[in-house]
Parts: sequence; C-alpha cells; structure tokens
Amino acid sequence: KWKGEGTTQNLESVVIGRCYDYIRTVNPAVGEKNCSQIWEAFKNAFINKDPCSILPKDYELFINLSLHTIPPNKSLFWENNQLLVNSFAGRGRRYMALGDTLFGFCGDFLNWCGQANSTGLDYESCPTTEECENNAVESFWRMASITYAQHSSGVIHVLLNGSAVGGAYPDPGFFADYEIPNLQKEKISQIVIWVVDDIEGPDIDSCGSHTVKILENRLKNLGYDVTCTDNYKSVMFLLCLD
Repeated sequence: KWKGEGTTQNLESVVIGRCYDYIRTVNPAVGEKNCSQIWEAFKNAFINKDPCSILPKDYELFINLSLHTIPPNKSLFWENNQLLVNSFAGRGRRYMALGDTLFGFCGDFLNWCGQANSTGLDYESCPTTEECENNAVESFWRMASITYAQHSSGVIHVLLNGSAVGGAYPDPGFFADYEIPNLQKEKISQIVIWVVDDIEGPDIDSCGSHTVKILENRLKNLGYDVTCTDNYKSVMFLLCLD
C-alpha cells in the first residue's frame, strides 16, 4: 500500500463531465473538444504502468487535445493559496489560473494512479511525492504548469501567500521550477507580484524582503519588468468576505 489516498471514485465520469462542463458552460469560447478522446489520452498516460514511473511527457497527447488559448493579461500564477486563487480568478472571469484552463480544470482536486500490469485504477492508495516524484498526479501538474507558462502572455500576475511557513516563494516549487523557466520572455510585458497575508495571520514575507526579494531579483536578472504590491486590496476584500 502507498501512503497517499487512492484514485477519486468515478474518476472517468468526473473527468469527462468536467470536460463537457468546461466547453459548454465555463468557457464555450474554446470551441469543440472531444471529451471522450481527452479522457482516453489522460488515462493512457498512467494506466498499466508502474505508478512511480509516470513522466510529464506521458501527458503530451492529453495536453495537445485539451489545449486552448490563454487570453493575454489573464494569467495568474500562485503558491500556497489555491482556494483563494480559485475564488479570485472567478473561473476565468477575472483571471485564468491554471485551474481555469480546460487541462487544469479536468484534474483540479482529483487523485489518481494505475497499477503495473493491470488496466484498472488503484482506488486503495496512490504514491505520495515523498514516496516517488514520478507519480501520476505530480507529473500531470508538472506538464500542465509547463504548458500554462509557455502559453501565458502580456501582463503576468503572481499571487503569493505572505503568511506561508518558509516564505511566500518556495524554491523548489512549481512556480520556481516549472513555470518561470518556461515563460516566453518575448510575449511578456510585465510581471506583477501580489504578496497577501492571511487575515490575522503572521506577516512572514513581503515585497523586497526574504524569499520575495529572491524572486524579484531572479525575474529582474532574467530581464523582466517586475512590480510588487503587499496586501493588494482586491484580494484582501475577498479574504475579508470569506
């Protein structure tokens, strides 16, 4: 048995349903997509394989089938505040975070893994990232993050948690390791960083200090125009509301 929870029940129905939900109601502008084909490509990335030997490139077909344009100035990267980002982005209405793309929407908050020499899903347990890095879910999000970064353009937004233990900008982390290296510099006009503390939470990190300073320096050294704002009002209002 692995230490992680098993595959989400009814995974096939959930993924296919989310795909149709996305192209019909969430973002019909992406046009027609073949949701059954998208599910098959998703499943074939990890089915019948050792659950610790799944690589990001195994999801290439899934990504190619579900890919669509990410509107300029709408990209919203984040670390340590997924629920806040979901409500702030408003399912693509305000911003289009990774979870608001079709490929991200299909996998958000789900868990899955297969088994070597079996076409079934493992509903009992799946490996955690501590047990093995090349597991089905971790590799999925790496591939999704890389793709999301490559297709982002205009003004790029980054929402970080100033109350996160260890700092707002984790390195290693998805943003540090998979997203920043895959940004297409010629398509990006500015990077806007928002560092927002939890309500009544500790103020561990802020613009110009600790890990945020490391991030600002990294991006400036790469030649980006970077601005940073602490406790950006729009996000604070949302936190207060919650």
